[in-house]
Amino acid sequence: MNIFEFRNLLNSADQKEKRKSFLKSLIKSVETGANGTLEYVVKKGPGKDKIASTRQ
Repeated sequence: MNIFEFRNLLNSADQKEKRKSFLKSLIKSVETGANGTLEYVVKKGPGKDKIASTRQ
């Protein structure tokens, strides 16, 4: 491997690391349970207006 190939290898590795860190910074965390999506309320049947504990 000559010096030219070695420099290109290092530059491409640096670019990959920069791209990975940039994409990680774009990911935003979400708030679980926002807008009532965590606990579902039963709308019909004998358990009306109760929070469903398990999914069926």
